[in-house]
Amino acid sequence: MISERARTAYSESADRLARRALDALQGVGGAAVAAPHVEAAASESGGDPAVALGAVRILGADILAPYVLTGLPPTEGETAAIGLALGALPPADPPPPAPPEGPEQAWTVAWVDWGLATTLSRLAPDDSPAVPAPAPQGPPRCDDSAPRRLPISSASGESVEGWVSWSIRMGQLASLALPGLDGPVHAAARSGALGLARGATRATLRRDFPTAARITRWLAWLHADGTRLPLDPALLTEYVGLVGGGERTALDTAIARRLLGLEAI
Repeated sequence: MISERARTAYSESADRLARRALDALQGVGGAAVAAPHVEAAASESGGDPAVALGAVRILGADILAPYVLTGLPPTEGETAAIGLALGALPPADPPPPAPPEGPEQAWTVAWVDWGLATTLSRLAPDDSPAVPAPAPQGPPRCDDSAPRRLPISSASGESVEGWVSWSIRMGQLASLALPGLDGPVHAAARSGALGLARGATRATLRRDFPTAARITRWLAWLHADGTRLPLDPALLTEYVGLVGGGERTALDTAIARRLLGLEAI
């Protein structure tokens, strides 16, 4: 079981990595993200490369967002660093089943890993050391007519869930909300636009801005995908960007702004 000290180390490393990704997205300090982060951990006194590699896995495809959104190819060093992170603890094959049949955290990690490996293999098909594992099972469907806190249940052989927990889980998969990725999670987002709008609004009203930014990013992705939405994602993105804090929240907001065309790519 991971200790609180180790959990803090991974979280802090992920925050620093998110800052690198945000800088790269904004054209500050070069395009590389993962490689310099891992190299710095190896060279710094007291640094831990294993923690740095774990941070790469935590951020998932967000590591590659600067390349996805600018069209620039990742460097050989970048693909090597990400491949090392994926190889340190290979994704489960076959992936765990979706909750409630399988453990939720393991299923979420499997999807984040899938997004990272799939994006890397698409951006660098000749150099990528990552072979994407099969996509995990899709999430339950958001039932807009059900009580908002309806636990996962089966209706006519289909898993459905109330929008509160469903939207929070989708927020945990926000690194998949990038151009070029598509799969069962994205299909769930398309059919659950109202649930995502409700979830983003609820998180904003509760001043849970990290969750609000992650869910709003899905709304931005849906807008770019051509889905009609029940609210204006641009206004929500701008508000969360103004009042939210933290490196990962800033990265989610910056990606959402580019998906919405609010900033030049």
